[in-house]
Amino acid sequence: MYTFPKNLYTDIRIEDVNYTEITYRNGELAENLRRNYMGAFIRIFDGNRWYYSSTTDIDNIQKEIDKLALMAKDNEEIMEHPIVKKFEVNRGEFLQFEGKGILKVDHKEKLALLNSYLPILESKEEVKMWRAVYLDKKITKEFYSSKGADLKFDYQTCSLAFRYSLNVDGKTLDSRYDKTDIYFDRLKGLENELEKRLNNDIEYVRHAKPVKPGKYTVIFAPVVAGVFAHESFGHKSEADFMIGDQTMMEEWPIGKRVGADTLSIVDTGQILGSGFVPFDDEGTKAKKTYLIKNGILTGRLHSATTAAALNEELTGNARALNFEYEPIVRMTTTYIEAGDKTKEELISEVKEGILVLDYNHGSGMSTFTIAPRISYMIRDGKIAEPVNISVISGNVMETLYEIDGISKEIEIISSSLGGCGKMEQFPLPIGNGGPYIRVKNVTVQ
Repeated sequence: MYTFPKNLYTDIRIEDVNYTEITYRNGELAENLRRNYMGAFIRIFDGNRWYYSSTTDIDNIQKEIDKLALMAKDNEEIMEHPIVKKFEVNRGEFLQFEGKGILKVDHKEKLALLNSYLPILESKEEVKMWRAVYLDKKITKEFYSSKGADLKFDYQTCSLAFRYSLNVDGKTLDSRYDKTDIYFDRLKGLENELEKRLNNDIEYVRHAKPVKPGKYTVIFAPVVAGVFAHESFGHKSEADFMIGDQTMMEEWPIGKRVGADTLSIVDTGQILGSGFVPFDDEGTKAKKTYLIKNGILTGRLHSATTAAALNEELTGNARALNFEYEPIVRMTTTYIEAGDKTKEELISEVKEGILVLDYNHGSGMSTFTIAPRISYMIRDGKIAEPVNISVISGNVMETLYEIDGISKEIEIISSSLGGCGKMEQFPLPIGNGGPYIRVKNVTVQ
């Protein structure tokens, strides 16, 4: 298909993207967008430098290859370069959504689906402002390399996202309800779930009181456990942060105990959803990578460049936001593995603590912070009154040792409106989640 220059490494990533966005704001249609575009990212490596180009002129990719080759220097040993040797050579078509994809759904049906949920929002006098969004994206990628890679694969997601501001007796809350799936029909019939979320939020606002600051045993619901794993440990596992940082390398040797022996954290692109990446943007097949296994640091996330630099194996985590960007090390679906207790057992064993059911935002590297949205006190092993919490925080490495209970139940959550940000590449779709986890000595304010 393409003529690759001799004595250089070349790869090409072609993206065919179909995208829908429908948005209502306070009853008014604000966005009704359908878009299809194609683009390509081409890069050449001569052993010393990478040369990049991105284009929407798919018919002239060969010209882009030839122009980049003129800037590079011939290297007869390029295929022996450590980075080039790392690249996998995968071939074949892996089209999971042909014939049953989101493209088969008429746009009017998507509009009607979103409209069917609007009366629920409009019926609540406590809802003062709201936004309702339908999103979908179907991406088909092709990947070719001078090593022989020849791939075509696809993935898709569709989402409903509701954002609303409540005012209950002068007290306010910004909250949400999201549902993301890989199939359109699974977004139907959610009326009861949306109404239940709204009613619970209204009652929460009505009765919540400020928490008494202090250190508590805190139970994180799966959505909160997921953001904790992502922000506090997932980013630390992205190997490009370690390149050239000797201190970090010494602090994070593979095989070091870093947490409770019940704790295992995984990253994988194999789970269908917003973090599904069957092959990464360097053509590497998705892997299941244990970042922590039974409390021991067992892995890192890699591109070919970082894997070669650290003499470790590829993980399938070289990802780009779209065809305009180079792939860098990014998470896919990052989650905590299930434990051996039930949610009820975790709660029943707490004399006084806090259950955090949802969050506004989170961040972390050495220190993690999570701003809870919905939280309840636990008293004598039972869920008690709702409480308002500004932030929970702790030292990441200390907190990983304070985990003393993990539930059997597990939930993987797909991102809907947002995603992960790194450098200028935001928002990249990811997944996260896990079980309910119980953590001692968490600072609550």
